[in-house]
Amino acid sequence: MEKKELSAPFIGIVRHRLATDGKGVTTLAAFHNCPLRCKYCLNPHCLDPKMVWRNITTSELLDELLLDNLYFLATGGGVTFGGGEPLLRSEFIEEFCRIKPAQWKVNIETSLNVDRSHLERVMPHVDQYMIDIKDTNPTIYKEYTSRDNKQVLDNLRWLLAHEGMAEKILVRLPHIPEHNTQADVDRSRAMLEKMGVKHFDEFDYIVAED
Repeated sequence: MEKKELSAPFIGIVRHRLATDGKGVTTLAAFHNCPLRCKYCLNPHCLDPKMVWRNITTSELLDELLLDNLYFLATGGGVTFGGGEPLLRSEFIEEFCRIKPAQWKVNIETSLNVDRSHLERVMPHVDQYMIDIKDTNPTIYKEYTSRDNKQVLDNLRWLLAHEGMAEKILVRLPHIPEHNTQADVDRSRAMLEKMGVKHFDEFDYIVAED
């Protein structure tokens, strides 16, 4: 019996991103759904079933992204999977990577708050991970996301145990108003540096006034 092609719900595709989420020109393919429930979600429509843009198969996504092939080849860019939490769709990503042009880079924006099996499936295909740690303090993390961060840190340690992986990882460390302080961010960074993380993106969340 012929294997049925995988499909997944997407909230959108954003083209021609430069120096935003990977090398060169990238196209963001954003999945629906996320395991976290962050107090200041930067992309709340990823949780709303009404905001699913399309259910797309792997070959349909390839057709969409081939429109950007010249940009990818000229700049060393490629596709960035985001969302939502793209690793929840690891089987889809794995299948897509088997049919995409070999020159395209694959980047993933992730919280890492997923089962290890998802990481194991995609790791051979990923060129860069942009990991949103939130905060390493378990109390701060749970108050902000409603989830525990043990799995996040365990997955990060597992990735870093692989040779050369530290160069593929960018950790995002936000200062989140009313949830953590700069001192908390500094403590998180010191802990992550001891774990072997080399590349960081520190920034402030801008929270809209009601």
